[in-house]
Amino acid sequence: SAAVCPHRTPHGAAAPLCSFCDSPLCTSSSIMNSCNLHVEPPEVSYGGTPMRFNYVWLRDHCRSASSYNSATHQRSLDTGSIELTLRPESSAVEDGQLVLTWPGGHVSKFSLSWLAENSYEGRKTVMEQPCVLWNANIYQNACISAAKWDKFMSCDSELKKFLQNYLWYGIAFVDDVPATVEATEEVIRRVSLIRETIYGRMWSFTSDFSRGDTAYSQLNMPIVFKIQVFHCLRHEGTGGKTLLVDGFYAAEKLRQHFPENFELLCRVPIRHEYIENTENHQNHMMGIGPVLNVYPWNNELYMIRYNNYDRSVMNTIPHDTIRRWYVAHRELTTELRRPENELWVKLTPGKVIFIDNWRVLHGRESFTGLRQLCGCYLTRDDVLSAARRFGLQA
Repeated sequence: SAAVCPHRTPHGAAAPLCSFCDSPLCTSSSIMNSCNLHVEPPEVSYGGTPMRFNYVWLRDHCRSASSYNSATHQRSLDTGSIELTLRPESSAVEDGQLVLTWPGGHVSKFSLSWLAENSYEGRKTVMEQPCVLWNANIYQNACISAAKWDKFMSCDSELKKFLQNYLWYGIAFVDDVPATVEATEEVIRRVSLIRETIYGRMWSFTSDFSRGDTAYSQLNMPIVFKIQVFHCLRHEGTGGKTLLVDGFYAAEKLRQHFPENFELLCRVPIRHEYIENTENHQNHMMGIGPVLNVYPWNNELYMIRYNNYDRSVMNTIPHDTIRRWYVAHRELTTELRRPENELWVKLTPGKVIFIDNWRVLHGRESFTGLRQLCGCYLTRDDVLSAARRFGLQA
């Protein structure tokens, strides 16, 4: 700003610059304390963690009745009406609360525990989605029991346990389900809304190549990234085991051993594409994003995109980066394909599997004979919402 701070140092002497307007500040503590424009929010500590909050942020997050509707959990205050130079007339910590009185007399009160939970300093040390990283041995030794159909459909504690397993491991099973599309749909609706996609709502298919996708064949399918619930209604033949790999486990191994490759896969966007052009179905789906996705405030991994079948032309990476990307991708592929990371499960009539579409990668070995599956696609938000209703961290 070209404007000069009214409290600049007398006689033009050198002085520190105002962080707000980039003008020289007066070094007199009495004048600085009286200058409302330059008073920064005080540091607040709770549980040994120092926290700093912007004044506009504090006013924007006021939980008073006039600013926040506690019944709908929605903000009533118009954020655009807050002056960006807003500063409180007074502030104090009283009985475990930060109390701010704003110009005009409005009072905001924040419990220090709420501030700690919602501060940047607090959030960057907390996992958004706690999980158990696993390879085949870790998962099998955990002895995770599948939910049982009868209890699952009538008992909330069984549903809660199922959802907790899903959150921790990225996969969860329901056993003893009648081998029909209708019963499978009942199980799924107990958890979430069913998503309508280009494959329909509930789908049921055999290996007849009726769609332009290798999933509709008898071919071996290496690890593929899908958003699905599966139920094998019948299989008159051999083979067809399902391969499950914890993508987060492999990615964290990459982060430990090759952090620069992990970072590159988090940073470089690539394109994935699904083109279907059959007599009855014409679709062209596309998505762009990095292979690995982390929250920027705590570097927690929250999504892996790994689908070599549908990866499109590599035209989003500059020439001087493309070789390093292939090296990083190869290292991740090596981790994903380690035999000790592969969990093989035989899907049989009665066993329904839910797979976290942002974490667990799945494939299938080749098979013989008639094999009929049904299932559907779910929205991740709906599944997490169901978990939060039970007080689970999701």
